[in-house]
Order: sequence, then C-alpha cells, then structure tokens
Amino acid sequence: MKQNPLIQTLVSLKGNPRACIYTEPLWGLSMNLCLPYASVYMIALGLKDTQIGLIATVYMLTQVVFAFLSGPITDKMGRRKTTAIFDFIAWSIPCLIWWRAENFWFFLIAALFNGTMKVTTNSWDCLLVEDAEKSQITRLYSLVVVCGQLSALFAPISSIMVSRLTLVPAIRILYINAFVVMTVKILVLYFFCRETGTGMVRLQETKGKSIIALAGGYGGVLKIIARSRGTIFSLVITALVGAVGMINTTFWQVIVSKKLLVPDTLLPLFPMLRSILAMVFLFTVIPHLTTRGSLKLPLLLGFAGYFLGQTLLVLAPVEGPVKYGILITSLIFDGFGSGSLVMLSESLVALHVNKAERARVMAIQHMIIMFATSPFGWIGGLLSSVSRSLPFVLTMALLLSGIVVTLVFYREHHEAQSV
Repeated sequence: MKQNPLIQTLVSLKGNPRACIYTEPLWGLSMNLCLPYASVYMIALGLKDTQIGLIATVYMLTQVVFAFLSGPITDKMGRRKTTAIFDFIAWSIPCLIWWRAENFWFFLIAALFNGTMKVTTNSWDCLLVEDAEKSQITRLYSLVVVCGQLSALFAPISSIMVSRLTLVPAIRILYINAFVVMTVKILVLYFFCRETGTGMVRLQETKGKSIIALAGGYGGVLKIIARSRGTIFSLVITALVGAVGMINTTFWQVIVSKKLLVPDTLLPLFPMLRSILAMVFLFTVIPHLTTRGSLKLPLLLGFAGYFLGQTLLVLAPVEGPVKYGILITSLIFDGFGSGSLVMLSESLVALHVNKAERARVMAIQHMIIMFATSPFGWIGGLLSSVSRSLPFVLTMALLLSGIVVTLVFYREHHEAQSV
C-alpha cells in the first residue's frame, strides 16, 4: 500500500524543519486551549463587542509595525535567536497578563505585546523553509496546519474545566498553563534547531549595521515585490484569508454563544470538530489536489467550501435541535476551507518570495497583509454590535472576492505564458 505523502514527509524530516514541525503540536496544550474562550472571557470580564473589535484592530496594527521591523531584526539577530526572544515576548508575557486580566486595559496591553509575534512569524518561517527543498514547501505548511489543528484532541480539557470551575477561573488556569507550555516550546526549539545557511550569510552582511539602517533599505525590496505578479497575488490571497480568519477567531464563539445560545461548556467541541475535519482533509483530499502543480483548483475549492460554511452559520436557526446539525455541516465546509486556504496562502508567499532577500521581502509582505487586514477587527465589532450575523456576511463577501481574484490571476497567468 502506498504511503500517504504527508506522513512520508513527516517521517523523513530533518534539521530545522523537523525541529519546527515536531514542537508545533505544543500549541494544542497551550494557547489553543484558551482561544475558543478568548472572546467570551473578555465579555465575562465586562468588555463590549466594540471593545473586543478595537483590541483585535490594535493587535493587528501592532503586527503591522513589527512586521515592518521583522526583516531587519531577523537578519541582524539571526533566525534562531530572534524566534526564541520574540516568542517569549509575544506569547509568554501576554499569557501572564491575560491570567490576571480585570478590564479592557489589561487586554489592550496584552495585545501590544502579542502583536510582536509578527517578528517570529518571519523568523520561524525562515527556520522552517530556508534549508528545505522547494518541492517540500506545500507539504511542510500542510504539516504546520495539521499541528495547529491537533489542539482539537485537547479541547475537552477546556470544556470540563469550564463546566466544573465556571468560565473565568478555568480560563485563568489555562492561561497559566499556556505560559508554562509555550516557554518549554521556545526552549526546546532553540536547542534543537540551528541557524540557516541564508541566516548565516545575512548575519555577516548585516554586521555593524543598525536595525534602523537596515530598515532604510526597503526601497529595493519594494521593487522586488512590485516586479513579481505571483508575489502580489500571494499578498492579496493571504490578506483575504487573514481577514476572514481574524473575524472568525474573534466573533465565531460570540455568534454561537450569544445568538445561537449554545452553552459555554459546548463551545470547544465545535472547534474540535472543525480541527479534526481539517486534519482529515489535509491528509486525504488536499494532497491530491496540490500534486498537479497549479494551485488554482485547490484555491477555488477552498474559497467555495469556506463560503458555504459561513453561509450555513448565518442561516442557522436560534431554536430547535436542527441548529446543531446545521452548525456541524457548517464546520465540515469550514474545516476544508480554512485548512486548505491557510496552507495555500502560506505556501504561495514562500513559493514566490525572493530567496536571497527572504527575511526583508517577507517582512514587507507581512506588513502589507497586516495593514490590509487590521481594520476588520474593528469593522467586525461594529457589525456584531448591530447583528451577530453581520461579521459573517462580511466574510462571505471576502471569500467571494478570493474566488474572483484567483480566476483573474490564473487567466492572466495562463495568457502570459501563452504569449
């Protein structure tokens, strides 16, 4: 029997890709135990929908600033050291703040620290792919998504704790747990990875130069991006996927809890199902869709599936057991759509990036993406304050835009190749 290509890739991993992938499941025992309750935790502490949306937007704007600085920081400090230091700043410190949170200001300050995670988004991506073969990239990002979805296996822990301790005390304990596990993850990754080949070259080239001076050289990087149609396409797709993901992360549990009246103890079970489904699709359907070279069909199917999932969520009735059947069906489409689109958007960015200037090009890309997506948290908050369904009407429009952009790009790309 032929071995599954994703399992084959997982078993054969070496060096930095192995260190990055093998430590990634620790997300499931740390941050992903808290995330299903993040918004309702804020509501329980007295925050309003508009304040939650504002925090999401501040978080995104902070990411814009640190996305801009991430390239020079990563080149100057090295991929390995940057990842360790900024993972601690972006995740371990906010966990302590969330643990003791009492009001809006705690969450705002935590968002400012948490926004520095864009530095490690860049440096960690460099650690993952710079020493890997180009043909492995889509499978590597598939494994990254799978590792993130493994949190589904631990979701009942949150549910049991909330049912026994009530919401706020349970989430406080989970944030302390997240601090410990994330700090362990940071240390293990640091000791089991090494600086990449490109990273060592950039360390020598940036010696004696300040981060500010390095940031001043972005003019040439912008020209590199502007000359690449594929890079621009990957930026647009990633921005659309990021905006949809941010709205879902922030407001999905709000609509399910406050509009559809699903009990708090059941909230983690639905993301658990979505995660399991995403993993199933990533191991079965999606690898076969990406083997033909072109990512057009996987992108179109991903956007269409996600759109159907969001539509069903909006149409789910408040009363009656039928709402649970519609929610589950919605999550089937969401699982396929979100799992494939996150992997594909990350892969597109990595595939089209200039290898010699990866850190700085990806820094600009992340900055543009964050700048484009940052207003959607605030917009989502305003929409949610009018109707809990409206943020998801917005995501449906964004997903339709993704289908249009994909069709236009691949038509023009085909025409350009035919000339």
